[in-house]
Amino acid sequence: MPLPHRVRLVVLFGGRSAEHDVSRVSASHVLRAVDPERYDVVPIGIARDGTWRLSAEADELIRSGRAQELPGSLAVDGPATAPETSLATNDPHVPTVVMPILHGPYGEDGTVQGLLELAGVPYVGAGVLGSAVSMDKAMAKKVLAAATIPQARWREVRRGELDDPTLTPSLFDELGDTVFVKPANMGSSVGVSKVTRRADLLDALRDALRYDDLVVVEQAVEGRELECAVIGNDEPRASVVGEIVTGADFYDYEDKYLAGTSRQVVPAELPDDVSEAARALALRAYRALRVEGMGRVDMFLLDHEVGHELLVNEVNTIPGFTPISMYPMMWQASGLAYAELIDELVELAIERHERRAAHATEVATSRSDP
Repeated sequence: MPLPHRVRLVVLFGGRSAEHDVSRVSASHVLRAVDPERYDVVPIGIARDGTWRLSAEADELIRSGRAQELPGSLAVDGPATAPETSLATNDPHVPTVVMPILHGPYGEDGTVQGLLELAGVPYVGAGVLGSAVSMDKAMAKKVLAAATIPQARWREVRRGELDDPTLTPSLFDELGDTVFVKPANMGSSVGVSKVTRRADLLDALRDALRYDDLVVVEQAVEGRELECAVIGNDEPRASVVGEIVTGADFYDYEDKYLAGTSRQVVPAELPDDVSEAARALALRAYRALRVEGMGRVDMFLLDHEVGHELLVNEVNTIPGFTPISMYPMMWQASGLAYAELIDELVELAIERHERRAAHATEVATSRSDP
């Protein structure tokens, strides 16, 4: 479906999660890439307290044709605005589409998507269900297991279980001598710990519970970390496969965003059959979790004497768009440039909105009303 001549593109960034700062960086690069001949861009920052604000500096630079002068991280400043005002379409010939660049809870978990559904506004990315299930690592793993998609061993832990003296030994007995502890609803490796000593497990669980009420404890997997970008609604397609080569003990928040010691290899150096298997597995996971629009599927590649094994780690429905983010890098290596990627995501948002708007809202009967 071709884009309308003009689109009012509302870019939401910031948000109420611990990934607030990452979102501000991603949004800056999106705003620099959008075509001013095609989009009327409205940058809306969501403060940590949930207040929506028109980003004054970004709005001025965009309107004056100086988007390339945007800072590397957008400020959440400017006048407060109500969501209904930000989302309203004043010109019927210029549709509004929302691009949420909101990583983590209150943005990637179906909450904003539900608001946009109620407002009747097209938006980029997965819908309410796909967003919510993919964001909750425990629920996503249950769905992936039901779809017979391979993954590492794992268990969920609730806050009330910390006083159970059998918890620590049971987790290590079941998952192995090294485990990863993660908040169920968080991304960018926030709150993630690698635990090798039983004495450290409770502290790691308590740290993860600072961010969520549910924790996932995973078996540590020794393998290569692969990623694959997926785009599409009914007929998704997969990019080339990329690889993360970590510079730290594991790919944590500091290694991703602060230290700069990790390295991305795009495309990954893989045998053709392994690359195709990874792309096929990414599409299976994407469909199983009911993702639409876009998603980044993270996998592990294990080498065995009898061959290779691929395990799905997680699916990220609002992947990063920073200069070091794998999602745009993998699409660029697949022949889809950054600006073209945004165009296609907006097209997919409009297509899904129009398809869903055509659903019947009244029960069909076989007889006429008297």
